[in-house]
Amino acid sequence: MRLSAARLAAYQIESAVSGGRSDLPSAIAITRPWVPDERDRALASEIAIGVQRWRRALDYRIVAVCARPLDKLDAEILAILRISAYQLLYLSRVPASAVVDDAVRLARRARKSSAAGLVNGVLRAISRRRNQLGLPPRPVRPDDRAAALQYLGITLSHPDWLAARWYDRMGFTRTEQWMQFNNRRAQLALRVNRLKASPAEMEEALTACGVRLGRGRYAPDAFLVESGHPLRDAGSAEGSFVVQDEASQLVTLLAGEDPGVRLLDACASPGGKATAFAQALARRGGMVVACDVRDQRMALLRRAVRSTHAWNVRLVQADVSRSLPFASVFSCVVVDAPCSGLGTLRRDPDIRWSRQERQLAVLAARQGLMLRCAAAAVAPGGRLVYATCSSEPEENEHVVLGFLREVSGFRPVDARTVHPALPPAVIDARGNLRTEPDRHGLEAFFGAVLERTEGTGT
Repeated sequence: MRLSAARLAAYQIESAVSGGRSDLPSAIAITRPWVPDERDRALASEIAIGVQRWRRALDYRIVAVCARPLDKLDAEILAILRISAYQLLYLSRVPASAVVDDAVRLARRARKSSAAGLVNGVLRAISRRRNQLGLPPRPVRPDDRAAALQYLGITLSHPDWLAARWYDRMGFTRTEQWMQFNNRRAQLALRVNRLKASPAEMEEALTACGVRLGRGRYAPDAFLVESGHPLRDAGSAEGSFVVQDEASQLVTLLAGEDPGVRLLDACASPGGKATAFAQALARRGGMVVACDVRDQRMALLRRAVRSTHAWNVRLVQADVSRSLPFASVFSCVVVDAPCSGLGTLRRDPDIRWSRQERQLAVLAARQGLMLRCAAAAVAPGGRLVYATCSSEPEENEHVVLGFLREVSGFRPVDARTVHPALPPAVIDARGNLRTEPDRHGLEAFFGAVLERTEGTGT
């Protein structure tokens, strides 16, 4: 029999991601052109995402049946076992015999025929014993740290260092809720592109294409896709919306209801925020300068600007970690800094395995440098917005506090005062934007607003 295209694609995605050769979205995108059937593409993506989401729980059960440590398995065999175990344990509609047979074929295709018997035996045992292969139980006493970390790390499938960090900072209940959020599928979020349509016009056009929408909870232009395929079947609605996470949409409000006439988006790719800023400035004929450093990211920016008809965006390739080629003329400068991405583990589950705790200090140092460089472009009386999609203090408030200690002439602004559409519920005690999965049902984003005081230097 022929090897399933979906399972072959899932294997190649898993091999690339776990081997460190690609992130998950890129690996999925690479396989799409040679998987012609839409159902096969959907199944391959579902398997690949599910494996990254539940990787540690899968590995725990694979080891229990295999009776050998993971590092004694060839990388190709481990990838095959992971994608196959995920189908057996989490996808009830997939016949077990088809999964096992394809796994054996994959082992032979990977030139690991000697391991075909092992693959067959492990997967048949998992299929037979799926109800007996237990995971560490929820602790009876949440203050039992060792039991709590076993449950949080293995059963809820997060790395030990992150489980310990969140447990110590937030306690058991919040950590459990946060991880459960990370393990749920995310709805596709859209932002209305008001340069082309009103919310009512966008919704009407998408409804005509068979797409059903619900409103977001916090961001005024946010819609959540409840059914249908807006990216495939947009029809007349094309260009009237942008795919953008709701928490990310809230960050754009930090520029204010009236961001002035010149705004600099210093780390602008892929363009969701830049085109939202363009929408806000268009009312007064204002201009957005959108920067990024790499050629590929600039290409994404150009595509976003074209598709949204953001006529008032100018693109400049520049590195915000160096001195920027601008005078202090911008009424608002936004630094949506490259970060660990630990706030987006629901949408990007592979990040939990590719990040290490030691990276946070390195990232924070670079983020602080970017913020200092960008500050030089802020006009007196203008605003400097710093944002990340990280949950970790080192990348968020610590960077802002360090900046305020080192750079004179800036003061913090309470985010409650910057935009009437920004809900107080997402502003923390320090006046910063902070969305949290367990409290808001959103990815963890952070944003701070600083003002350059009139007549002072940096």
